[in-house]
Amino acid sequence: MIAGATGREAVGPAEAGPAGEPATGPAEAGPAALVLARTKAELAAARAGLHTGPVVFVPTMGALHSAHGTLLRAAGALAGPDGSVVVSIFVNPLQFGPGEDLDRYPRTLDDDLAMCADAGVRLVFAPSAAEMYPNGKPEVTVDPGPVGRVFEGEFRPGFFDGVLTVVLKLLHLVRPAIVVFGEKDAQQLALVRRMVSDTDAGVGVESVPTARDADGLATSSRNRYLSAAERGVALALPRALSAGQARAADGAEAVLSAAQEILRAQPALAVDYVAVVDPRTFTAVRPGHVGAALLVAAARAGGTRLIDNLPLVLPAGTGGGRLSDAAEEGRARDAADD
Repeated sequence: MIAGATGREAVGPAEAGPAGEPATGPAEAGPAALVLARTKAELAAARAGLHTGPVVFVPTMGALHSAHGTLLRAAGALAGPDGSVVVSIFVNPLQFGPGEDLDRYPRTLDDDLAMCADAGVRLVFAPSAAEMYPNGKPEVTVDPGPVGRVFEGEFRPGFFDGVLTVVLKLLHLVRPAIVVFGEKDAQQLALVRRMVSDTDAGVGVESVPTARDADGLATSSRNRYLSAAERGVALALPRALSAGQARAADGAEAVLSAAQEILRAQPALAVDYVAVVDPRTFTAVRPGHVGAALLVAAARAGGTRLIDNLPLVLPAGTGGGRLSDAAEEGRARDAADD
């Protein structure tokens, strides 16, 4: 059962209203009801009625899939029997640039609510853009700093400004003890951690490993855009990362070379970047780097842009020579150009 924010209304996946919005109607009262809040006032009222245990928050843009299910289960484990899981579903216009897929981004609210209900989520906040930004595009936003201007920040200018701005707003509104993110968006995760630290947001940040489809492609809402042929092309991305990860014992240069070799063999995949970076600062690692690192990449298969990463542990004694300029500067636009 999915109740309205007052606890007196319910929305059901089988009863969609105009333009795909959930319909409302009478419902049985019950302690396990999932509350749907569409406004900040409804959110505040529903938030006040949650259990006294920890509130664990999972921010999403909807179009929920199996990887989101993993996040919801992790959030439930963190909340424990006395806590509550809160999910936001909001396609944030601030993080979409000109020519990106804001208008066609999948919106599947009924299905999303059903998944949340099945996962034991207590509260879903699904506001409109006007509710989140009543005065239009905000004049004051969160500057992501230097980490937000490389890699994804370089290829999607303003993206992280929009992400961090909406995340900070949602943290203020939901007031969770813990917020949960997936590790597929590794640069976003690093920036959220830094923002929470720098602004004393008072929330714990937990991460969940990247979920993958059966063929190895990182699970994403955008995967549904891929044709069968494009998906075959896209699979070069996880293959390249796996090949690079397998060479971690030989150092960062070997990791990068192995990944690039796979990518060069698939010219239909348009590579934006591939690099070995520090997972905290997202600066390219220097020769001789020891310890944790990330192999990160982004590429387009047809009209669909995909990102992925794999963790590395680089041992001592693998310094070798100088890393390629592309890896060092974090600007590997296409592996074939190296």
